[in-house]
Amino acid sequence: MHAPHPVISWLENQEKLTLLWHSENASPAPKRTQIADDTLNADTAYKLACEGTAMLWRGDFQNAKNLLQAITRRIDKKRSRVKKSVNPPVTASDAFHLHRQAQAQRARVLGMLLIPINADFTIPLRRAPDVKQACLEAYGQIDQDFAISLRELLGIIGAHQWRKNGIEIPALGDRIHPHYGVFSPVRGEYLDLVAKAPLPNLELAFDIGTGSGVIAAILAKRGIKKIIATDQDDRALACAKENLTKLNLLSQVDLIKTNLFPDGQAALIVCNPPWVPARPNAAIEYAVYDQDSQMLRGFLAGLSKHLTPGGEAWLIMSDLAEHLGLRSAQEFWSWIDLNGLEVIGKMDIRPRHAKVNDSSDPLHQARAAEITSLWRLQLK
Repeated sequence: MHAPHPVISWLENQEKLTLLWHSENASPAPKRTQIADDTLNADTAYKLACEGTAMLWRGDFQNAKNLLQAITRRIDKKRSRVKKSVNPPVTASDAFHLHRQAQAQRARVLGMLLIPINADFTIPLRRAPDVKQACLEAYGQIDQDFAISLRELLGIIGAHQWRKNGIEIPALGDRIHPHYGVFSPVRGEYLDLVAKAPLPNLELAFDIGTGSGVIAAILAKRGIKKIIATDQDDRALACAKENLTKLNLLSQVDLIKTNLFPDGQAALIVCNPPWVPARPNAAIEYAVYDQDSQMLRGFLAGLSKHLTPGGEAWLIMSDLAEHLGLRSAQEFWSWIDLNGLEVIGKMDIRPRHAKVNDSSDPLHQARAAEITSLWRLQLK
């Protein structure tokens, strides 16, 4: 039997009403919901959200966006007061875990403002935007009316714009169009390394965890005749296929749904695993957080079976986890040694994203020290 779809419920005119609940982050349906409209002030809305009461919006859509911004300001103001009143974290690891805890709490509170959406993806509110295409891209067909958090809806609208406009990738000399729920390659420095590292062979390469397909595209542009790109996620595979088709590179790439490696061996195997060994809180975070370094360790362990003699594995990794105290350099080196591997080369580059210079970021010290590397590995 399938589990019943989660619903939200509320009282209206002394009648209990329900609406299908949808959350891409698998957030549970709010236990308490009440109707809200333009008469609700920000202080009351903030109090209700903090107490765990969701507000199903019936007013003007743009006013709902303004209310969400007002709640955000109150969260940030309270967080700023708390930071000043408590002692700073003792270690980088403490700072990271407190930051993640604050992020999760912030997301929970902001997720309490809900928007009703009809099954045809129209929004029954004044001044509501047309979100049909954005919702179709994110959800596919849905045959019932439902409710989602306004915060999720704004994310879906933003993802639609990313997909439509694309991201310029200098290492590719073209654009990549990320889909909703697929990691967007906005940090281009690691792609510069992929574009410059010396190729051991032009016959066959594996791209493990292809995501948007950007690394497979760079390898194809560099002249590798055949690339087998893998991923477990259907959205990622669809995204990679669309990008490779637009770039006229799909004839060089086979896309396969599997965990880590395809069958066979290759002279070049490339992997850009999630860089931070922590538990993801949402589906999109699986591209950033790798609990217990499972993908990293699985990749290193599988190379002895899938790498041809004399072939190379390129492991693209940031050392942010080391600066955060989440994984030691000794631990990383022990995995390389344990799996019969040796480092034959290493290319480093500094991150270029804005947070590197943001001293207000609670993780600033670690980010400022971060280096991204392409490790060239061979079997001993």
